Amino acid sequence: MTEPAPGRVHVVGAGLAGLATAVHLVGRGVPVTIHEAAGHAGGRCRSFYDNRLDCLIDNGNHLIMAGNKATFAYLDAIGARRHLVAKAPAAFPFVDLASGERWCVRPNRGRLPWWPLVPARRVGGTRALDYLQAIRLPFAGRQATVAEVLGEPAHLFERLWNPLATAALNTAPEEGAARLLWPVVAQTFLRGEAACRPYVADQGLSPAFVDPALKRLADNGATVTFNRRVRALDRADGRVHGLICSGGPISLDPADQVILAVPPAGAKALIADLVVPEESRAIVNAHYGLDHPPRLPGGSRFLGLIGGTAHWLFARDSVVSVTVSAADQLADRDNTAIAEILWADVARALDLPARPRPPSTVINERRATFAQTPANLAARPGAATAWANLFLAGDWTDTGLPATIESAIHSGRAAADLANSRRRA
Repeated sequence: MTEPAPGRVHVVGAGLAGLATAVHLVGRGVPVTIHEAAGHAGGRCRSFYDNRLDCLIDNGNHLIMAGNKATFAYLDAIGARRHLVAKAPAAFPFVDLASGERWCVRPNRGRLPWWPLVPARRVGGTRALDYLQAIRLPFAGRQATVAEVLGEPAHLFERLWNPLATAALNTAPEEGAARLLWPVVAQTFLRGEAACRPYVADQGLSPAFVDPALKRLADNGATVTFNRRVRALDRADGRVHGLICSGGPISLDPADQVILAVPPAGAKALIADLVVPEESRAIVNAHYGLDHPPRLPGGSRFLGLIGGTAHWLFARDSVVSVTVSAADQLADRDNTAIAEILWADVARALDLPARPRPPSTVINERRATFAQTPANLAARPGAATAWANLFLAGDWTDTGLPATIESAIHSGRAAADLANSRRRA
């Protein structure tokens, strides 16, 4: 029997990128230790019990697409695919809050996307030829924005490309990088209905993405330590020799590897000369507790909103949640004002009374993702660093994808593979 290679991998951060890194490593028999500054895992992809609503809610809403291969590979590795439920066949219902008009985008089966030819499958008021603008995406220049590439015709832009791009990039399409929208379209809408099927976490993000991962890690001997902040790295001679932590220093063996799975500001604090995306964008989510489960079109779990402040509405049991991406201006308001503004959208979308406003919780992530502009794309680092045993993971690293769950998991796998190969060298 071949002896396992020496060396432990220390993963700094137990967000989704860190968990994906660790899960990938233990699947290959690699010893892993996770150091997490907070008292919980999951980062921006987790659930918590909310006393105001008396139920488990997510700190953000996420829509998973069937074409997200890395995400489903991760779920399979932790035995959690069953915690996601799909809308099949794929359908994306929308409502214009200003006019009351409703429509539903319905991709067709098969690889040839003929659905824009059928009026009932496309955005109301658009022509089949309008959708040919999408072929410009893979040829977009490095400085091109989504609005520059897909801004005309305006009707289709406002009712499809704008909400899709704003959600995927968490950046207004007038400044969002068109090159980042292409892989989203290529992995989903250009691969047929089966790749477009939208999935949501049936019980919440933690039951789907976090809790099963922690169990998988524990079952494979990994160590996960919470409330341990890594404050500095002991670096010399092109390597990391130790971690300076809140609980005291940790010395590394010569074969040990380190993966920083932290936000860009956290990585920059540990490596001062590291180039990272500096700008960020906010996401605001509001959750409302109703006295009955709402009914969405076609039994859907979500609804696209046009003409208001909120962008997407999600329903789970009797809780309705709405998401506003690229929400820097809204994030500056106090939570009571935000709850009022977004409830007005919910009430119009679901034909509910505007008063009284039901119990609510607002979650304001001011630095939810990096600003996915052309300038910031150039600042995304790769997984490797100038130090032989130090690597980076996170949705903000250069995965070629927007800063999404898919990107976080993809980055974790890439960093894990590099670290594992170095410890075997």
